[in-house]
Amino acid sequence: MQFSSGLLENAVNEFAKLPGIGKKTALRLVLHLLKLEPEKVNAFGETIMRMRQGIKFCQRCYNVADTDTCTICANPMRRQELICVVESIRDVIAIESTQQYNGIYHVLGGIISPLDGIGPDQLTIEALIARIPKENTEELIFALNPNIQGDTTIYYIQKKLQQTPVRITTIARGIAFGGELEYADEMTLARSITNRLPVEKYMQ
Repeated sequence: MQFSSGLLENAVNEFAKLPGIGKKTALRLVLHLLKLEPEKVNAFGETIMRMRQGIKFCQRCYNVADTDTCTICANPMRRQELICVVESIRDVIAIESTQQYNGIYHVLGGIISPLDGIGPDQLTIEALIARIPKENTEELIFALNPNIQGDTTIYYIQKKLQQTPVRITTIARGIAFGGELEYADEMTLARSITNRLPVEKYMQ
């Protein structure tokens, strides 16, 4: 792809670094920005900068937030005794879109995957375990991707909580094994949460 402008080429290359964005799509986005008034382009850039510099992670659940506590944790209408454990922030968004869950969350920041060099110490597992007695948690719902790494993570955390009086469940197999939550349709995901199972039955 040949460019008559180095500035244009640099902009295209930066957009192409985003996931799912190829060079042609990046070029289309950059050319669209060139058509906009300078004020709108400046506003776009400033919004991205403010997001990157100002965004925080909730000190309680590790979801994204504008303050030290996210709006979900701070909402008194949510069931504070119910924690849904997810791999990433994208999974929180996917579950929230179903409007079928009224508890709070805990974002692990990944799943245990020795082949990828990801162990328990690199995740927020210890913070989760510390939350349960402190917050009088009644139920822990695992909403991890149904694959070997997700099952390994569930098994590890379950073993760590053997002496803790908390109900442990997982979303039903409405999500196909090997699938990913963020790509599941809202109806399937909603049913998986509603029809969640005790971990003991899930792991059999």
